[in-house]
Amino acid sequence: MKGYPLFLCLFSMSCWLNLMPTAGNKIFHFGPCRISMSVTEIRSGFTAIKTNIQARDPIRTLSILSYPHSLHKVKSANRCCIARRLINFYMDKVFKHCQTEDSYVNRKISSIANSFLSMKRNLGQCHKQNKCLCGQESTKKFKQILANYERLNVTSAAMKSLGELDIFLDWMEKSA
Repeated sequence: MKGYPLFLCLFSMSCWLNLMPTAGNKIFHFGPCRISMSVTEIRSGFTAIKTNIQARDPIRTLSILSYPHSLHKVKSANRCCIARRLINFYMDKVFKHCQTEDSYVNRKISSIANSFLSMKRNLGQCHKQNKCLCGQESTKKFKQILANYERLNVTSAAMKSLGELDIFLDWMEKSA
């Protein structure tokens, strides 16, 4: 029992530190959900491979994320749903099909995917708490993104989506 106050103090400090954003992280507000993440780290990895990835995109006339109104003017209540669906989209459809012969590019893609995995867990917890609800607007916008993606073969669509990652990152940063 003598060590109990010390344990309680250390435990409280540990919990408090876990709630604080780590260096380089920002708090993002996706509707009622708050997530700590480092978009700077993701953007840095993406910037290092952006030219390489975009050079692999043979179709310049179609955009997956830039379709008019896809991410623009999303109401606050729908931001969590769109963010969660897009992160799942990148995890399930994009990163799995973006392998190149360049090991440096593959490592950067893997690093970005790992960052997305962390965001996926955080938004998933918010969704389980019924804070991340999907309304009609977010469902419509996401269906349009999927329709744009499905117009292309899997590899081309994945590379194009990865090449447009900065559009998604810009949108997320407006939530900080």
